[in-house]
Amino acid sequence: MKFYLITLITLTFTASLFSENWQIKSQAAWEKNIQSSKGIIIKDNAVSPEGKAGHFKTKLKKFKSKKSLQSLTMNQSPLWQNWEEVPGVGPSNLKDAPVFLAKGPKDYWMFGRYSPPRASKGKKSGKFDAKNAKLQGFDVSLKTTPDENQFNAPGGLEKGLGGYHAWQSKDMKNWVHHGPVTPGFARWTTTAEQVGGKTYIYYDFPNDQDPHLFIDDDLTDGKPGKNIGLAFADPSDGSDCAVIRDLNGKFHIIYEDWSPIHAGKHSWDSPLAGHSVSPNGMHPFKILDPAIDHRTKPTGKMAKYNHPHWTKEDPKRFPTSVAEYEIHEPEQDAYGDWAAISIGGQYYLFCDFHPANDKIRIAWFTSSSIHKPFEFCGEIGRGHPDPDIGFAEGKFYLITQTAKDYVSNGPWVEKVESRVGVDTSNNGEIDKWSKWSEMKESYDYIEGFSKQIKKTPARQNLAALPEGFAFQIEVKISDVTSNASKPLIESLDYCRQSLSHVLSMSEQSASIAVPFLMLFGNTLCYWQLCRLGYACHKRIEKDDSDSYFTQKIATTKFFATHILSRNKGLLIAITEGDESLRYAGEDYFNC
Repeated sequence: MKFYLITLITLTFTASLFSENWQIKSQAAWEKNIQSSKGIIIKDNAVSPEGKAGHFKTKLKKFKSKKSLQSLTMNQSPLWQNWEEVPGVGPSNLKDAPVFLAKGPKDYWMFGRYSPPRASKGKKSGKFDAKNAKLQGFDVSLKTTPDENQFNAPGGLEKGLGGYHAWQSKDMKNWVHHGPVTPGFARWTTTAEQVGGKTYIYYDFPNDQDPHLFIDDDLTDGKPGKNIGLAFADPSDGSDCAVIRDLNGKFHIIYEDWSPIHAGKHSWDSPLAGHSVSPNGMHPFKILDPAIDHRTKPTGKMAKYNHPHWTKEDPKRFPTSVAEYEIHEPEQDAYGDWAAISIGGQYYLFCDFHPANDKIRIAWFTSSSIHKPFEFCGEIGRGHPDPDIGFAEGKFYLITQTAKDYVSNGPWVEKVESRVGVDTSNNGEIDKWSKWSEMKESYDYIEGFSKQIKKTPARQNLAALPEGFAFQIEVKISDVTSNASKPLIESLDYCRQSLSHVLSMSEQSASIAVPFLMLFGNTLCYWQLCRLGYACHKRIEKDDSDSYFTQKIATTKFFATHILSRNKGLLIAITEGDESLRYAGEDYFNC
């Protein structure tokens, strides 16, 4: 089944902050506001095509006076299903569970176990004659390897230590090996993040238990960075975590919690995903509500099993390998080996998925906030994936330890076209239509973040349209993909400008002056607070621990929640409430 998901359509009467929204979002609202349609179904608060294509028109949105229109904006559903299977995109001699870290444009990294070079096709195995090589974007001396599109930098010639190694790419095609980043005892590497030019490499010790940390400020020297040791003492059994920094710089760990399951029978995965947060990626971590909780009914009965790594690898902390769990019924689906990414504030978790009665594959979950429960989003493939996720070269790469990886252009699904009509004469008919425009959102890096991706909504510029008394939207949707995706429109949102309204209704300025000035003041104050908050955030990134900086960021959040939120009411007062004082008479104002 294919799902093509559009969640939001916004008609913007201005690009300004001084704007008012009108939405069609619920099931009832869609049924009320669609004028005509063909090949369209309305289900679960959304509009989608029944087959390969469909279109619809909204009813006219009418106004008492002429309004100007700036743009039409669409946002699709967070459901992400447009993945294409491709051969492995990483280095062919990278083994074990890959860790993918995009540090910025043209700066992509993979971490994994190092497999010795193999002989070229048609040649007998033996000593390889490495030659000098040059590769665009790399200033260091490089050596060829038997593996196609793979090269050794000086660090890559350093002796391996039994742990993970680093490979770097500028184009996701050619890979440069920089050598070891963890020693042998840290070979159970699970995830990586970056902050302030340093790379945070997390590893389990022992395997599947308690995230530990290396901090590396030079991934190219062929030497591990500083071993911080234990980062988070997981009170439950299990780890294989994902680490992601939110836009405030806090580190979030999503980890396996084995307390409700015999993990050894379920690929060392669990129906319960724990969530903890730290200001610096190290202790202290505060445990929050679970990110995912798919437990079945608890029986109250406890059971035990043996873990193969605990006592073997760390007998001091684990004098016994016996693990205890509560039995749940019926048998549970299990998830683990987590990976995380955020796109425009929408969070995604990718993982191993071991259904109760089926073979292992990939699954992913989504949430509008890192602090809210994640919902199941979809599944893909077969085989034990141990995945990681990242953004590179304008695409999203889902990297696995199998021979197959997956590539996507992002959650947006093509093809969506739209146009907007204007009633300029106030006769209830459209006099002027915009040109048809293909809608598509775009993605980009956020400086200083690896797993936070900027999203620019799909937007049609409508500034050339004349003012009107009513507006109408027409949308055509067609499924042009071969994967499990198709459009689903959840809401429409009209937005009109209060500034242009004031300028066009200057005779009524006295009645709306106060709310307009309050609106302007709130907006200006928030803008300045954002500037201050950004400067404070930069100081915190440089390890400045002065509480002043965190307090100012907190003030900005408070203002956004408790003060800026009043702007909606002020906008209504400006655009709709200007008739009320007409009947007060001139003497009212003279008083």
